[in-house]
Amino acid sequence: MSAMPLSDLTHAELLAYRPEVDEPADFDAFWTRTLAEARAAGGSSTLVPAETPITQLIVEDLTFPGFDGDPVSAWVTRPKGADGPLPTVVQYQGYGGGRGLPGDNALWALAGYVHVMMDTRGQGSRWGSGGDTADPHGAGPSVPGFMTRGIEHPDDYYYRRVFTDAVRAVDAARELPFVDRDRVAVTGGSQGGG
Repeated sequence: MSAMPLSDLTHAELLAYRPEVDEPADFDAFWTRTLAEARAAGGSSTLVPAETPITQLIVEDLTFPGFDGDPVSAWVTRPKGADGPLPTVVQYQGYGGGRGLPGDNALWALAGYVHVMMDTRGQGSRWGSGGDTADPHGAGPSVPGFMTRGIEHPDDYYYRRVFTDAVRAVDAARELPFVDRDRVAVTGGSQGGG
């Protein structure tokens, strides 16, 4: 009996595969408008020391304006005593998880980077230590969860707000005085990017 293949394409075909994607004609205009509106909504970021028993890192609680100026939370961790500005990693959480506790994601800061762990609006109850960012924008009917919230119109879609928050997290990180604004990377898994 032969093994069942995992794919109907060969390894070489998979490496060369590029799907045909029909991008809507207004795609770029939609996102340009959305991000311009978010940036114009104003609001300023706040960064305050976090109450934590962690002693080897600087841990701060960042609140920045996301979609429509809504406050979005993030943990900022960085090496204590490091000379800046430092390269920075902005991380997005997988579906259902919140930003967790400050020590949940210390790897990047322990490796010498500034680490910004963005909370995902309205999420955090499925796993991890919870989230701190509400989603105050109502939307039409959806099945339980977030995937279909507001799906009837692009302007109301939940992920329009999440993706805008993600861009605004990078904007906020690049404004921090200890961040090398030219060396900012993003990472995440599942919903967070992978």
